[in-house]
Amino acid sequence: MYTAHFPRLHPSDFRVKSLDGVAEDWPIDYDTLVPFFEENDQMMGVSGLAGDPAVPPRNPPMPLGRSGTMLAKAMNRLGWHWWPSDTTVATTDYEGRARCINLGHCTPACAQGAKASTDITYWPAAQRAGVELRTHCRVREITTNEHGMAAGVVYYDPDGVEHFQAAHVVVLACNGVGTPRLLLNSASGGFPNGLANSSGLVGKNLMFHPYAQVYGYVAEATDSNRAPPTCLWSKEFYETDRSRGFARGYTFQFGRGVGPVAEAVASEAKGLLPWGAGHHAAFRRLNGHRLSLSAICEDLPEEHNRVTLDPVLKDSHGIPAPRIDYRIGENTARMMEHGIARAKEILAAAEATDICVNSPILYGGWHLLGTARMGTDPARSVVNGWGRSHDVKNLFIVDGSLFVTAGGVNPTSTIQALALFVADQIKQRLANLFD
Repeated sequence: MYTAHFPRLHPSDFRVKSLDGVAEDWPIDYDTLVPFFEENDQMMGVSGLAGDPAVPPRNPPMPLGRSGTMLAKAMNRLGWHWWPSDTTVATTDYEGRARCINLGHCTPACAQGAKASTDITYWPAAQRAGVELRTHCRVREITTNEHGMAAGVVYYDPDGVEHFQAAHVVVLACNGVGTPRLLLNSASGGFPNGLANSSGLVGKNLMFHPYAQVYGYVAEATDSNRAPPTCLWSKEFYETDRSRGFARGYTFQFGRGVGPVAEAVASEAKGLLPWGAGHHAAFRRLNGHRLSLSAICEDLPEEHNRVTLDPVLKDSHGIPAPRIDYRIGENTARMMEHGIARAKEILAAAEATDICVNSPILYGGWHLLGTARMGTDPARSVVNGWGRSHDVKNLFIVDGSLFVTAGGVNPTSTIQALALFVADQIKQRLANLFD
């Protein structure tokens, strides 16, 4: 369930305190992750176009298509940066995956197997190497021994039967909501405030990527929902320019369009699609003619944005549900307003009409970041610079909760590079892992 859009965090994203005086710097930098980005790109089969200084060469890019061509021409009229987006959709046959033939919208799945996801890239390789994968299981807690080390996990199997799995090393990959939920639910006498939580920061500094979505309609036919949904991106407003009234910045992601059902539902809600005699004529004008773009805005860490355990609500196994408290910060709100204004300029340059704004989009909380962040200071972070808990020496985290700052791009590529980096560090340090 993802769009196959695959940007990396930028070098500046790891140094926002040093460069812009906000949030905190990461304990690692972009260059440290480069070999792991490259390894991951090969494993996932990233397609894109060489030449943009922000990204390295790739496999051949997806075609711009009708929508991308119209949007690129609009950006050229404004003199603003744009580039074909990196994607994990194979444009040529790759590692047993057939190339994309534009069967339809890419987010739910790919019957062709052209879209890379870990179930068809990493997991088969891991299983061939001897990894056992237990699906439909639910972990309740991580247990610890008398030495304060992780001893294993208590989990429920698909039939609801409780089991204990002993472990020398525990690696968490439950992302920015699931990881703090599990750590907080693993409280014990030795860790009364939750496991790995001596800093009090487990669950705090939750970051999303607030989106401002803007779209309009053109006379020419667009790509509708065929091919990967994100065709272009722009970094024109990514780096800090204080004259804009906010720190850091955002990426524009340009969409090809939507399918007929999505168009009908959205247009009726916006008042563009009437009932009655004019319904079919209006739908023909709208359907397959949408151009859209979204400003994906950087979310700065704030401790009041957090994940805690709900005191009442529990899941079917009696495990407390995560409770999320979140509000968009003032800096991000100003950023979104700037993005909306620039997006309207782009659509005007594309000669679009009936411009609509969704800000912030209601379902914009899918990037879950920052609730168990990395750092060198145990008082200001949950794990160290290579993903190991400051408090529990054989506990590691490899998901989006590690993020110190959110950047203004989708996080999947960076999450996977971080996971490879942490795994490499564990392997290198194996002999002294518990010191």
